[in-house]
Amino acid sequence: MLQEGQHKVPAEASQPVVSVREKQIDHEKTLKARKEGKPQKPMEMNGQMLVPHSYDYDLIVIGGGSGGLAAAKEAAKYGKKVMVLDFVTPTPLGNSWGLGGTCVNVGCIPKKLMHQAALLGQALQDSRKFGWQFTEQVEHNWMTMTEAVQNYIGSLNWGYRVVLRDKKVTYENAYGEFVGPHTVKATNKRGVEKLYTAERFLIATGERPRYLGIPGDKEYCISSDDIFSLPYCPGKTLVVGASYVALECAGFLAGLGLDVTVMVRSILLRGFDQDMANKIGEYMEGHGINFIREFVPIKVEQIEKGTPGRLKVTAKSTKGNEIIEGEYNTVLLAIGRDACTRNIGLDKVGVMINQKTGKIPVNDEEQTNVPYIYAVGDILQDKLELTPVAIQAGRLLVQRLYAGTTRKCDYVNVPTTVFTPLEYGACGYSEETAVEKFGEENIEVYHSHFWPLEWTVPSRDNNKCYAKIICNILDNERVIGFHVLGPNAGEVTQGFAAAIKCGMTKEQLDSTIGIHPVCAEIFTTLSVTKRSGGNILLTGC
Repeated sequence: MLQEGQHKVPAEASQPVVSVREKQIDHEKTLKARKEGKPQKPMEMNGQMLVPHSYDYDLIVIGGGSGGLAAAKEAAKYGKKVMVLDFVTPTPLGNSWGLGGTCVNVGCIPKKLMHQAALLGQALQDSRKFGWQFTEQVEHNWMTMTEAVQNYIGSLNWGYRVVLRDKKVTYENAYGEFVGPHTVKATNKRGVEKLYTAERFLIATGERPRYLGIPGDKEYCISSDDIFSLPYCPGKTLVVGASYVALECAGFLAGLGLDVTVMVRSILLRGFDQDMANKIGEYMEGHGINFIREFVPIKVEQIEKGTPGRLKVTAKSTKGNEIIEGEYNTVLLAIGRDACTRNIGLDKVGVMINQKTGKIPVNDEEQTNVPYIYAVGDILQDKLELTPVAIQAGRLLVQRLYAGTTRKCDYVNVPTTVFTPLEYGACGYSEETAVEKFGEENIEVYHSHFWPLEWTVPSRDNNKCYAKIICNILDNERVIGFHVLGPNAGEVTQGFAAAIKCGMTKEQLDSTIGIHPVCAEIFTTLSVTKRSGGNILLTGC
């Protein structure tokens, strides 16, 4: 809120302007004097001596998620004066959370913990075959799980605040919005507004779940922003979407014993290797998850209130006029996420965004078209939406700005994992993208099914796991794509990702001696190519 005697900063100014009773301080001269080491004389206005204006902070970070916090802490390490502004707009159901962003509060962390809860349920079933005997009926308690998960998340929220305090980073739980050059307005939950200036800004606001824009979606549906703290078991659940968020949530809900249906508009896991995506879908269907394909909801109605209540979903075919209806206790929307960039005043400072997606184009140093404003994380155009990527980009950006380094974030060959019931790890090109870029005749795909030893005694899911590498024939069969479906896929992929970064070839992979008996050793013995059509079912140990 502007105080009496202050005036709005002119939009055309290239440096911050301080106005006192219609008189302006010339910051061009002030900054020039500062750079030249000349002492600055106090100025007299209306009989008062004024110290020439300087920025309140060296760096203001808008967004307290993984990327923003990493950058803020790194900048503080170099003695910079840093502020973090973070504010969570509540979901339509009223849910919000603490410092740390999506990953910690409503993403990677609670997702994997609930995935682990589902895996433990499977392990209990397997244990009988290994001789464990228990007569009491084993049931899952949703509230016990969510309370434990939320307690852990709460400890992380507190830990982040303590670290910022220890590093002398100023943190405000307030909504940051640009109001003019080098100036932001911070509005807290009570509506109190403050103005702050900084030499540089970092936008790290992340994304939030998208809604369908149909009757009843915000009134009755939940999103991934709600599911991990839901104060009751969701019961029979319809998951709308085919994203990794949709399939991960459907997977752990089914693993906890719930009746789960996934409604898919077109393909599964768009942007991922479709061979792997389809195998994931087949595995999930084989484990009791229903799929309704090529339908989209057009209306959600409440039949009965409750925790959970009952909802009627009306859906329409994407191929024609067929209409179907179904009843569920909970409808979870996971149809994509939108960048939080449209309501933070970027137009007031001239930062360009993609008008369709809200994403921010940046150069190879994460710099926007406005030189003193930078951006990292999920809001970047044509960049990977992954927590470790945002952290790496944020740290390296600060090191370039304040430590004189030149290293840039490498967005190539970034490993990732989808924590579906059958986990999927990937690094490098998908098969489709490799064919498109190099030509089908110039790539060789080696693949095989495998059966984890741990699954043999319970005699389940024989030859459901799958390994595939994609090699560039013209580059000494260098491995340009790595894909694995199986337990602990993330752990497996992380190790191979380092080798791929170093330019690993198929010959080097073949010369590597495997560890026996583990799943990852399959990659040291791949011999069947896809084009050969040879048998890839694994027999024996």
